[in-house]
Formats: sequence, C-alpha cells, structure tokens
Amino acid sequence: MSYSLTRFAIYETVRDMLSSSNQGPMPFYQKVLLGAFGGFTGGFIGTPADMVNVRSEKHLVNTHSSLAFYDRVRKLFSGATMASSRGALVTVGQLACYDQAKQLVLSSGFMGDNILTHFLSSFIAGGCATFLCQPLDVMKTRLMNSKGEYSGVIHCLRVTAKEGPMAFYKGLVPAGIRLIPHTVLTFIFLEQLKNNFGIVIIS
Repeated sequence: MSYSLTRFAIYETVRDMLSSSNQGPMPFYQKVLLGAFGGFTGGFIGTPADMVNVRSEKHLVNTHSSLAFYDRVRKLFSGATMASSRGALVTVGQLACYDQAKQLVLSSGFMGDNILTHFLSSFIAGGCATFLCQPLDVMKTRLMNSKGEYSGVIHCLRVTAKEGPMAFYKGLVPAGIRLIPHTVLTFIFLEQLKNNFGIVIIS
C-alpha cells in the first residue's frame, strides 16, 4: 500500500492535471519522467515497510516498534536507493508504457476502449517493465546472495558486465511470468474500477 498507492497516485494525479491543461495526452517523454519520479518516491516511502517485512519474525507492530527504537529511522531506510531505483524503472515500464500503448492502440482505430485493449496494453507494459527492471533485479539478487565477493554495487556492476550484456538478463522469462500477469490484472481491475465508479479516464 505504501509503495504502489504512492506511485499510482502521483502518476495519475499529475498526468490528469497536465493532460487537462494541455487539452490532450502528455508526450511519451513526460510520461517517462513522471513515472520515474512517482516510482522513485513510492520506492522511498515503501522502504520502511519492506524492511519490516524482511526482518519480521514477530508480530508486525512489535517488529516495527523494535526497529524504530533500536535501529532508528536511518536503518528503516536501508536499501532505499535500490528500492527507489527499481520503483522508478517498474513505474516507467508499467504506467508510462501502459498509457502510451493504450493511446497507440486506440489511435489505430481498430479497437475501442474495452477490456481487450486494456489487456493488450497492460501485456505490453508488463513486458516493458520486466525488460527495464531485470538488470537491477539481477544486481540486487547477486548482492543479496553475496558472501563477500562484491565490495559494493559498482563492483558488482563491473563483474556482471564482464560476463556480457546477457548476464543482466538472466532469469528474464521467470521474471516476465511473474510480472506480466501482475501488470495485466492490475490494469484490468483498475480500468474496471474507474469505469464503474464514475472516474473520467483521459486517453
């Protein structure tokens, strides 16, 4: 809730404001920048909850209290850079690419604003998000599984780069199998909620 609600709220609120003032859809580069900002902010705000989730062995409230008292606020934001960077990439892939894909599909004139369009656009967005996030996920996995072979993120990046470009895309298919259905379901439900609760959708 802290992560995705933040990034969706920032992206959709600012997008709708700019689209209405410009009397038309935003250019793609603005969607990318807005998605990156919304995702980075959501990733930062969601880091404490993610830290609690990772560390929790007891009840959530107790764990959060112990972290607040003993690890202090600084420790709650450990790993915020990686989480925020991933949030920026996944939001660009999901929200910005979904909006752009939907705009292109609708402008073709072959399909209307229906569930099939939402499915196709979200499928494309899920693929984009997977492609954008996989290098960072590979780095994150290597660092988490490291037993001292990496001195830091830059060192890990250099070692991985020596293995060739495809080293950053190991596990791409399993990652897509996880993220694409998640993206498809998210946008199909979101569009249905908008359609059924009177929220105007700017396409």
